[in-house]
Amino acid sequence: QVQLVESGGGLVQTGGSLRLSCTASGRTPTNFAMGWSRQAPGREREFVAAIGMIASMTHTADSVKGRFTISRDYSNNTVYLQMNDLKPEDTAVYYCNTARYYTSYVQGTSYDYWGPGTQVTVSS
Repeated sequence: QVQLVESGGGLVQTGGSLRLSCTASGRTPTNFAMGWSRQAPGREREFVAAIGMIASMTHTADSVKGRFTISRDYSNNTVYLQMNDLKPEDTAVYYCNTARYYTSYVQGTSYDYWGPGTQVTVSS
């Protein structure tokens, strides 16, 4: 089993920034991809960003491209989501997840493990 713990959510005004963190622990594979998804009230869960086993291997949703940046500390299995220029439509619960293969994120297939989520609220 792999455990994921997110942190960094909160309340921010439009145009503000937040940085989410997520650390994977437990029986983590030697190589795995990490990513973020989000779910707004009344909407389906959607992909946000993912990063593979090298820092240049990233995939970001069009809705957040240019505003959100995903990065990773490979030494301690931590993934970050830097969110800038936040908008009210970014309000959602943000979930960290992992996948054995980076292509799972690119192809939109299922992920292996999920964190409990962290709330991000952007006020107008």
